[in-house]
Amino acid sequence: MEALMVEKVQSSLGQFMPRNALFLCERLCAQFPAEINQQLLATCYLQNNQAYAAYNILKGLKMPQSRYLFALSCYRMDLVKEAEAALCPPNEPNSEVPNGAAGHYLLGLVYRYTGRKKAAIEHFTQALTADPLLWVAYEELCALGAAKEAKECFGDDVAPRIHQQHCSDMTSKNLNISIDKRGLPSNAETEQPLSSHYLTATNHFTPYDTPSPTAHQFQISGNAVAPPPLNRNLMYLNNNALGADSPTKLNSNATGQVHRRKYVDESKLRKVSERLFESGTRRSTRNSNKDSTPNPNPSTTVNGPHPSLPGNRLFGSYNSTSRSLNALRSVTLRRGPNRSLENFDEGRRQDVYEEMWTPSENNLATTNPCSTSSMIDARSTEQDRVGGVSVISSHDSRLLAGIKELLELLRILGEGYRLSCLYRSQEALEVYHTLSEQHFNTGWVLIQVGKAYSELFEYAEADRFFDLAHRLSPHTLEGMDVYSTVLFHRKEEMRLSYLARELASIDRLSPQAWCAVGNCYSIQKDHETALKTFQRAVQLDPRFAYAHTLCGHEYTAMEDYENGIKCYMSALQVDERHYNAWYGLGVVYLRQEKFEFAEHHFRFAYRINPMSSVLMCYLGMALHSLKREMEAVEMVERAMEADPKNVLPIYQKAQIMVSLERYDLALEELHQLEGLVPKESTIFALMGKIYKHLNMHHKAMFYFGVALDLKPPAADVAAIKAAMEKLYLPDEMDDE
Repeated sequence: MEALMVEKVQSSLGQFMPRNALFLCERLCAQFPAEINQQLLATCYLQNNQAYAAYNILKGLKMPQSRYLFALSCYRMDLVKEAEAALCPPNEPNSEVPNGAAGHYLLGLVYRYTGRKKAAIEHFTQALTADPLLWVAYEELCALGAAKEAKECFGDDVAPRIHQQHCSDMTSKNLNISIDKRGLPSNAETEQPLSSHYLTATNHFTPYDTPSPTAHQFQISGNAVAPPPLNRNLMYLNNNALGADSPTKLNSNATGQVHRRKYVDESKLRKVSERLFESGTRRSTRNSNKDSTPNPNPSTTVNGPHPSLPGNRLFGSYNSTSRSLNALRSVTLRRGPNRSLENFDEGRRQDVYEEMWTPSENNLATTNPCSTSSMIDARSTEQDRVGGVSVISSHDSRLLAGIKELLELLRILGEGYRLSCLYRSQEALEVYHTLSEQHFNTGWVLIQVGKAYSELFEYAEADRFFDLAHRLSPHTLEGMDVYSTVLFHRKEEMRLSYLARELASIDRLSPQAWCAVGNCYSIQKDHETALKTFQRAVQLDPRFAYAHTLCGHEYTAMEDYENGIKCYMSALQVDERHYNAWYGLGVVYLRQEKFEFAEHHFRFAYRINPMSSVLMCYLGMALHSLKREMEAVEMVERAMEADPKNVLPIYQKAQIMVSLERYDLALEELHQLEGLVPKESTIFALMGKIYKHLNMHHKAMFYFGVALDLKPPAADVAAIKAAMEKLYLPDEMDDE
């Protein structure tokens, strides 16, 4: 009963029916309250998004898998201290982290979100070492700016380790399948703890589960390989068909003994079949032939192979051997009782798990099938080693080739992602474009390409790739918050509104959807409503750093600098490398005329993203405000070289030249901007100020008028009109 219920629970989980799994698993735990059953119940709750229920079930349990699931429940409930205590008990400092690579990954997340970067990097590295294909661990290392080059993490030298883990995993799966076929006695029947393989079977549905490198391995020719698949070389015969009076069957039913499978190749099978049918017939066969009459249709006779046996396929492979075929038709196999009509104890799922039977050379009539198993093993070992090595070696070579091909793909994707996280966007784009067409035209890659273009402020290209990704994978929400920001900068109100509605219809509880809605209100200057929607995104996912930053931007736009600083600090608590939050703090301090604080935060953002011309420009503005003009000019010129299309550093350089009274150089830069952005009122307003300093009042009045015609913001309108009124007052020349 217990094994049957476990199987049905796992089947329900595999078919994404968590409510049915929960109901059955509660019944299972009520009758069989073992800790591994409690683990399965907790897994059901976790898959049903009820982490709080799993938390209460697992609290206080000590098995490693219980500790891992409990830590996962705590992490989902934002109880990071309890999650850490479960993975690393304070009273056991040298205890092993449960669940291998997945446990180290989860512990790394805990350390990351508690501000312990060094410890987080250590555990993410251990997770990636234990499982080189644990991509999420490499993602976290990239996000922390601590990832090694992809060729070091996904090089060909890790292929043997992946091969060994794959073989171990396949071995464990085959063992679990064998257990599922045989059934498992319940605790009440055996009064023994359940097998460890049963625990492994339940772990199949555990999130972040990874195979253990210490699982059972088959060693052939020095290489760890999985057992060959079930094909014609794996032959089973039902021992019921070999003799109903066999004492072995009764003994196996009484004790739940597990029969061993025999792996034989074609050469061995041919020799066995020849000996079987040339050495004479069994006594039971001779007796039955005395009373039997010939049947013109051998395929339907009782004396033929049992209809339920795989022996029909077994010997069907050798129809070309007429001697074996004739011998097969002349042999009578005694039909045993039907297994479906037998009385099996509850909890015992003894299915058809057959064994190859080979008669003794000395006594074919009276040989016990089970007594010949050791002889078969000894006889077939040498043949298996000789005849099976070529098959296994071929399988190994194909497996290793596939592993190396996968590692090559991960090297490209990993290096591109690493460069993106280091904000070396142009290099990342070059790496992504080396992908094959089928991998490049996937949602994840197109979104990464769109992000790279957005970091380069090439919003048109970013828009194109985000749009391709959204059309290709309309259900994907990752990166859609950045896409909405791209549309915000392009002032695409209609498309932004449509995107927000579409994302909300896909998942109203996703922070990306609410960020897109907030950008819709922000582009309409409705900052209060935008702030509420961004706060809703934070409420849905407190670890979503970008939502915190967007809240800070809205507070800054409303000149609520105190709350803006709090939001930026919250973003940095989630991700200290989120340079947008450092930039936002710099802007706040710059407006508050706290220039030293502004310079500090701009410089920190610049260290994280040294390729951003905007950060260079704002750092130059802070240095200019601190009267460090030469450093400011150097930084602004560096920004102009980094992005010639960005007009902000050109305008800032003109302002610095005005403060240095280099009016000719300032006008030269502004005339260049006049052709690039002819509708920017601030350019013409600054030109009017310069001509006012030069006492060229007619030109100053002309450019002030042009600035007003371009309909600048209300604050700029008041400043321009005040400058026009004071045009002929020399004492007011330095007023802003």
